[in-house]
Amino acid sequence: MTALFIILAATALLLCGYVFYGSWLAKQWGIDPKKKTPAVTTPDGVDYVSAKPAVLMGHHFSSIAGAGPINGPIQAAVFGWVPVFLWCVIGGIFFGGLQDFGSLFASIRNGGKSVGEIIKSSMGKTSKKLFIIFALLVLILVIASFVNVVAGTFFTAADAGQFGFVAHPNGNQTTAMVSVLFIVLAIIYGILTNKCGLSTVVATIIGLVGVVLAIFVGLNFGLALGRTAWIVIIGAYIVVASLVPVWVLLQPRDYLSSFLLYAMMALAIVGIIFSAFTGGATFELPAFNGWKTSIGPMFPALFITVACGACSGFHSLISTGTTSKQIDNEKNAKAIGYGSMLIESLLGVISLIAVGMVSSTALKGDGGTLKLTVAPPVAFASGIASMFNKNTAVYALLTLSVSVFALTSLDTGTRLSRFMFSELFLKDNEKTYKDAKGIRSFLAHPLTGTIFMVAIGCILGGLSLSQIWGLFGAANQLLAGIALMAVAAWLGNAGKNNKMFLIPTVFMLAATLTQLIRTVIAKVSAMSAGADGAFHWGNWFQLCFATAMAVLAIVLVIQGIKTFSKKK
Repeated sequence: MTALFIILAATALLLCGYVFYGSWLAKQWGIDPKKKTPAVTTPDGVDYVSAKPAVLMGHHFSSIAGAGPINGPIQAAVFGWVPVFLWCVIGGIFFGGLQDFGSLFASIRNGGKSVGEIIKSSMGKTSKKLFIIFALLVLILVIASFVNVVAGTFFTAADAGQFGFVAHPNGNQTTAMVSVLFIVLAIIYGILTNKCGLSTVVATIIGLVGVVLAIFVGLNFGLALGRTAWIVIIGAYIVVASLVPVWVLLQPRDYLSSFLLYAMMALAIVGIIFSAFTGGATFELPAFNGWKTSIGPMFPALFITVACGACSGFHSLISTGTTSKQIDNEKNAKAIGYGSMLIESLLGVISLIAVGMVSSTALKGDGGTLKLTVAPPVAFASGIASMFNKNTAVYALLTLSVSVFALTSLDTGTRLSRFMFSELFLKDNEKTYKDAKGIRSFLAHPLTGTIFMVAIGCILGGLSLSQIWGLFGAANQLLAGIALMAVAAWLGNAGKNNKMFLIPTVFMLAATLTQLIRTVIAKVSAMSAGADGAFHWGNWFQLCFATAMAVLAIVLVIQGIKTFSKKK
């Protein structure tokens, strides 16, 4: 019954947060349904494209979720379920939801512009450039992390040396096939709704029938390729996906994917309820397992590792990079910006329950110190499947859902990196690369930035996930702290209440800077002691990356303090 209590408590608390705190925020900031949004006033058919609320909700939720709310809470489960549960709920309501909603609203009121432009308007041009560099470093880690996750859900060791279709596929081969068919379905859906004039309802029915058929095909015929081959294919796909108009792939793929993701969450909740009354699976995770574990001390490790399940800086980039350019009315900002974050927090709690169902096999250690011994997607799929007597079809569908989460975030993350890379080389009076001169015109070209970011991300994707995720978590949460600071500064300049940002901003900056400094000290100490493998290029990468992120963040924080000190 512990699992049932956890899911019911989380649902009730998150719902209360949405109804009361979310509505209070909307009132404080002055959400106005009568104000026209950038998608209505400046449509361009490529990035600024008005979307139906349900379609945009699907895109936004699919993009922000990624693999974060599954990977993070499962890895943080070594602290016990109580700390992770509390941070997912409290963090989602007062930290993550605040950042997502606030950054979306600020971008809508600034013509759909990025966090960088919002920073420029309140903190100056230098701060904008520094933020863009910082955000690009985070996006490299996003691409690397999720390329790693997606390739891991497409590939098993048994696939090494294979190339082609296979009958009677395993779960990973099924996931690969269905994911490819999803892309084809998205293109068809986009054409039907945007070029053939088919209504959203009819197109959705056709799309969902297509999803069922894709899953049926994938369960009977799979794709088997080596890991390197999948990384190359994924890299090529996200390059194309980031360059084509949003209605071709981004909107439809994320919208159709969202139904699979909602179904996955519903399936998990049904499994939790079923297990509570039948005893089919037992929740074995301890409530509390100590202040220090295999991943470090609770502060800052817990708040860094849970990541997207409670608060994520990546969300601010999505809110201001793609969602604000597609929203058709300000009144939908609360549901899409704030609501999506709370749904993701609920998914984080579901992931926590999933690992609790298989904790005896997924979490092991000596002397009470737990350590995750399997990949988080495997722990998640195994935990939920155990509620259904380890049904192989359920396991395959859950693995597919994890892959869909990660692939949608890759689509959006790569598009965001294209925006921001170009923005770095454009002057104030230049709108596109065509307005720039000389080498800046080449660097600001959409293809240049896209290929550069994807190439680096895919190369780093070859590292083990453990080498990337800790750094990604710290960088991502640090980005959240800076985004919170930026929105607070903008709200202050606009004469709106921004006091609710103080504690979340200070806390996120303190936790993440502490983690980055700990990473730098640990790497320097290992290298000084000449530890085995200390001079591996992955360690050098983590050391240099953590140092650069910490320095950039400290400079931005100093700029922010100066900005706030000039105003009441």
